[in-house]
Amino acid sequence: MPFATDISRRDVMRGAAALVLAPLAVSIARAAESTVAEVAPGIQVIAGGGGNVVAIATSTGLVVVDSGNAQSREETLAKIAKIAKEDKKTGGAGGKVVAVVNTHRHPDQTGANEALGMAGATIIGHAKTRQRLTAGWYVPQEDRYEKPLAAAGRPTKTFFQTDTATFGDRKLELGYLIEAHTDGDVYVKLPDANVIVAGDAISPQRDPVLDWYGGGWLGGRVDALKKLLDLGDAKTRYVPSFGPAVGRAEVQAEHDLMLAIFERMVVNLRMGQTAVEMQKAGVLDGLPRTFADPAKFLYDAHKGFWAHHNKLMPDIV
Repeated sequence: MPFATDISRRDVMRGAAALVLAPLAVSIARAAESTVAEVAPGIQVIAGGGGNVVAIATSTGLVVVDSGNAQSREETLAKIAKIAKEDKKTGGAGGKVVAVVNTHRHPDQTGANEALGMAGATIIGHAKTRQRLTAGWYVPQEDRYEKPLAAAGRPTKTFFQTDTATFGDRKLELGYLIEAHTDGDVYVKLPDANVIVAGDAISPQRDPVLDWYGGGWLGGRVDALKKLLDLGDAKTRYVPSFGPAVGRAEVQAEHDLMLAIFERMVVNLRMGQTAVEMQKAGVLDGLPRTFADPAKFLYDAHKGFWAHHNKLMPDIV
């Protein structure tokens, strides 16, 4: 969904001040829309206001991974402020938000970026995420352009392959998940807690989304899931953009599913089949997981292959 560009500077500053001083006023009805769950000590997930917002307590303040959607901005900021104020570490550091890390550019993950940036938080993201948020992008399924995000909400610190960021007693390891969902996906690993925030590179509950026009494709998703497995162990908790944190078994299951579909689609692509023909041929039949919208998933996966036909088999150029 598009970023709300009609928010006044006064509203933004009011939200920014609340991050430091007190939670924003939110009605009881709206407050019930989102939930907060602890994944590990000092790591909480705010769910229900767009993509998951992960609040990480450090001795210098709160680090937030993704910021939800614009429609739930006030509620999300209120919950962030409450966590920052009440946690022993961040409360002792003045209850401030020191940084935001965006796993990718989509509006469900960047809706409160501007308010957090105006409050003084450093915004961190992949170099391509910054480029997209600066220039805007086309949304083909809706035949419209996503407007650039306000300057205060764009990443001020970027990286391309890997990076680390240390906030007091906590170290964050950042890395690129090449073309898993978009062309700018990243993970955030917290080695001290054995938690990995993976954004939309994993999707345990919803149909996996392949933003083919924005660089995501099925092969990239398979590779990203393999990387996430290699980064973790049997006790790692993985936080997706949507749904609760999961373990290694769920990530392995999604990897195996995506790989099976990839291998089937390669065969059908060599036969010249369209996405519709693949669905009729049963390319998704007999798998351990079903899709809410199989036609959309196959359409997006099929489109994503267009830029990668030379990677399907060694005899294709």
